[in-house]
Amino acid sequence: MSQATHPRNVVSLLGRDSFDSAGFGVVEAVRAGLAVNAVDHLIATGSISANELYTLVVPRKTLANRRKLGRLTPEQSDRLVRVARVFAEAEATFASSHKAHDWLRRPTAALGGEAPLTLLDTDEGARLVRALLGRIDHGIAA
Repeated sequence: MSQATHPRNVVSLLGRDSFDSAGFGVVEAVRAGLAVNAVDHLIATGSISANELYTLVVPRKTLANRRKLGRLTPEQSDRLVRVARVFAEAEATFASSHKAHDWLRRPTAALGGEAPLTLLDTDEGARLVRALLGRIDHGIAA
């Protein structure tokens, strides 16, 4: 992974083509269900492995079924955006995709000894991780 000279955002991590029409915002795209290729795009960025994605977003067999339909469900789309958002915020905080990747997988006392990545399966867990990233970004002891 390379240094992030321009921090990536949710749209760049999931692929601009995941958002079908011009002006189609993230909320509307999630409600409609993202194109399945958004999963592939996020994996291709190196932010997350396929196995991590199967645990956090959509199980392997379910994803295979969704591929036939071409779209994720709104719930799966929401989970995918949540994971991508945290990855984008971590990259911005650490100014490096490599450092963000490592930090997300390292257990931290500030999260009860959990690795931040393991908390992204719930909205509340993601909120805790994002709050910790905010404290780190502002130089507040984590």
